[in-house]
Amino acid sequence: MREKILSTVFLLFLFVVQTFAQSVVLSGNITSDKTLTSDKTYLLSGFVRVKSGATLTIQPGTTIYGENSTQGSLIIQPGGKLVAIGTVANPIVFTSEFNKPGSSQQPTYGDWGGVILLGNAPINVPGGTSGIEGPGDTFGGNDPADSSGALKYVRIEYPGIAFSPNNEINGLTFGGVGNRTLIDYVQVSYSGDDSYEWFGGTVNAKHLIAYRGVDDDFDTDFGFQGKLQFLVGLRDPQIADVVSGSNGFESDNDGAGSVNTPRTSPTWWNVTLVGPQVTTNSIFSSSFKRGMHLRRSSQNKVNNALILGWPTGLFIDGTNTVADAKANVMFVKNSIIAGSSVKNFQSTDAGWDVAAWFSGNGGKTFAATSDAKLVDAFNLNFPNFLPESGSPALTGGGTPPNDGFFDQTSYIGAFNTNDWTFGWAKFTDATVTSVDEIKNLNVVPSSFNLSQNYPNPFNPSTKIKYYLPESGFVQIKVYNMLGQLVETLVNGYRASGTYEINFDASGLTSGVYIYRLQTSSNVISKKMILLK
Repeated sequence: MREKILSTVFLLFLFVVQTFAQSVVLSGNITSDKTLTSDKTYLLSGFVRVKSGATLTIQPGTTIYGENSTQGSLIIQPGGKLVAIGTVANPIVFTSEFNKPGSSQQPTYGDWGGVILLGNAPINVPGGTSGIEGPGDTFGGNDPADSSGALKYVRIEYPGIAFSPNNEINGLTFGGVGNRTLIDYVQVSYSGDDSYEWFGGTVNAKHLIAYRGVDDDFDTDFGFQGKLQFLVGLRDPQIADVVSGSNGFESDNDGAGSVNTPRTSPTWWNVTLVGPQVTTNSIFSSSFKRGMHLRRSSQNKVNNALILGWPTGLFIDGTNTVADAKANVMFVKNSIIAGSSVKNFQSTDAGWDVAAWFSGNGGKTFAATSDAKLVDAFNLNFPNFLPESGSPALTGGGTPPNDGFFDQTSYIGAFNTNDWTFGWAKFTDATVTSVDEIKNLNVVPSSFNLSQNYPNPFNPSTKIKYYLPESGFVQIKVYNMLGQLVETLVNGYRASGTYEINFDASGLTSGVYIYRLQTSSNVISKKMILLK
C-alpha cells in the first residue's frame, strides 16, 4: 500500500511539473524572432511588445491568456510583425486567464487588454504620428504598403480592460496598419470597449465577427482608408456602453471633425449588423443607439449592408458628413434597414430627406426584423445568419469592383448560402442558458439527414448515423438538459457520404441528452435517453 501511495504521489508530482512546464509567461519586449507552439499555453503579463525587426509567429491551435492584474496586452510596434495563422479546426485563441481549465473565477468583459497592431501607414494627425489609446505607443508614417504580419482564424475573447477611467483598450486595434497586412477570419468576443477600431492606415480585412461587445462593433478614425468585406456584429440586448452609447458602426475623420487628410473613407461591402431588439417591443439597454453613426467629416462608402433591430438604423451627423452624402462622396448603397423602434433615419440636417436618399441608392426598409427573413440571427448562443428562402437579402445587392481583393457578390449582408463562421468561431460558453436554444435549431433541407440514434433508450452506448450531401466541416456535440456541453464527438472536415459514430455514456448519469449536428449551412438536434 505504501509503495502504491508513493507511486501515485510521484505520478501526480510529474503531472504538476509537466503542466507548469507547458505554461510560459510572456513579458517585456520581444526583440528577435520568436515562435509560440501549440504544445504550450502562454500568459501575457503586462504590455508585451514586439519590437521593430522582430516577428512573433503563433502556431495553429495555440492558446494565449491575458493576465488581469497587469492588463496583459500584445502590442506589435511599427516594424514588428505578428504572424498568427490558424486553421478552421485549430484556430488561435487569445482569451482571459480566468478561462483556464479549473479557474475559480469566471471570465467576463474586459479581463485583459487586447491585441494592438501598429504600423507605418498614413494617418491624418498633424505631424503624421500619434500615440495609441491605452499604452500610448506611437504609430503612423508614409508607407501605405506597410506590413504588420497576418491574422487568420483567430479568436480574441474577453479583452478591452480599462487602462484608465474612460480609456479602454479595444479587442483588436489597428494603428496606421498598412495594406500588406493580412486580416481574415477574426472574431472578437465580449470586448469591454469596441470590438474593432482602426486609427488611420490602409489595412484591408475580410470575415470579421464582433460578438457581444460593450461599445461599438466597428469603429474608424484618423483617416482609415482600407477595404472591408463580410463583417457581422451580434449584440447582447442587456450589454451596452452607458457612457458613450453603443453602435454597430461609428466613424469619425477625427475627434474634432476636421477635414485633415487622408480622410476617413473606408469601403465596406457585405455587412450584417444585428442589434439588441428582435422585435420593436423587445426589452434592451437604453444605451444602444444606431446601427450606423457616420459623423465628424468621415466619408464612408457602404455597400450591401443589412441593419437589423437597432433603435435607429442610420444617423448621418454633421455639416461636412451630410454635404458629402448629398454629393454621394459618401454613401450607403443597396442596403436594408429592418426593425428600428425609434426611426430608420436621423440627420443633423432637418430639411434633408434621408429616406429618399437611401431609397435612391437602392436601399429598402422594413418594419420588422422578421421581414428580412434570416434563419435565427438574434440567437445569442447559436446564431444562424443565413437568409431563408425568399429573403429580400438574397437579391438586390451591388457587385464589388473586381480588384483582386473583393469577392464578387450580389446579395445584401455578410452571408448567402455559406456560413463562413462555422468550425472556427465560438458563439457560446460551456453553459447554455436553456436547452430549448439547442432544440429549436432544426433548419434542415430534405437532402440532409441525421437519423435517430440506435438503440434509444440506451445503456451505456449508442450509435448515431448521419448523411452529408457534400463535403465540409462538421461538428457533433452532446448536451445535457441543463444545456451544458457533455462531449464533442466530431469536430473536423468530412467528405460527403454516410457516417456512423459511437457515443459511450458510461461515465454519465441517467437522463435525456441532446445531440446536435452542424455543418456550414445546416443545424439539426435530436433527443436520446440514457437509462442505467
